[in-house]
Amino acid sequence: MAAVTPIVVRTRLIGGGILVATGLVWLAQGTGLIQSSSPMTGQPVWAVLGLVGVVVGVAIITWAWRARGSDDGSGPT
Repeated sequence: MAAVTPIVVRTRLIGGGILVATGLVWLAQGTGLIQSSSPMTGQPVWAVLGLVGVVVGVAIITWAWRARGSDDGSGPT
């Protein structure tokens, strides 16, 4: 397996963080915690999509975090 470069890890971490943040906003709007004139407010579909976004974002962050330390030289040559 090819080594994962630091820029790839950083990009995955940033992308995962943005997805988590966006998912949290959607979740809060969908559940009505964030009140606004947006058509998203109080709509359960946005709460579900927000939860999915948070879960996927955390998975991407975990994947990137684990990949950054996987090139320890102990693999097959």
